Amino acid sequence: MFHYTVKTNESIEKAIDTLESELKNEAFGVLWKFDIKDTLESKGFDFDKSFHVLEVCNPKEAKDILETNSLVGYFLPCKIVVYEENAETMIGLPRPTQLISMVEDDNLKETAKNIEDRLINCLDKSVR
Repeated sequence: MFHYTVKTNESIEKAIDTLESELKNEAFGVLWKFDIKDTLESKGFDFDKSFHVLEVCNPKEAKDILETNSLVGYFLPCKIVVYEENAETMIGLPRPTQLISMVEDDNLKETAKNIEDRLINCLDKSVR
């Protein structure tokens, strides 16, 4: 499956706060938070679902990966989404192992797996 998604009983705001804290523990920082609902509404489009995109990065990992293969920059920074689905808060991400497979560079598979495991750990800890 291309994604990993978990459900939480927390509000979107609380889920994002908890997630940011867990990401810091794994040396990932949130570079940018994008509120799709607000942005669409500011452009005159009704969108009734809360949907947030967080772009996260571990600078050392990003540097090392980009020095190995610049094409990976197409996937950076990593994205984590927090959204509302059927009155529940969902947190998910595209799996780095799936994305890295598209550049066909076996040297990066282990790094992608490590990053994926750490990000999934952050999501899992965010819902406890």
